[in-house]
Amino acid sequence: MKKNHKGNKSYLPEKICATCQRPFSWRKKWEKVWDEVKYCSDKCRK
Repeated sequence: MKKNHKGNKSYLPEKICATCQRPFSWRKKWEKVWDEVKYCSDKCRK
């Protein structure tokens, strides 16, 4: 089984947003800073 199925995001790590308490998934743009990500969006960050 391939690790990278296009469209299948169930294997991606998740975190809970510090503001809205909703789960959000890993994104490619956060690849190098994933440990520092605390918010699901800019709106929640502000």
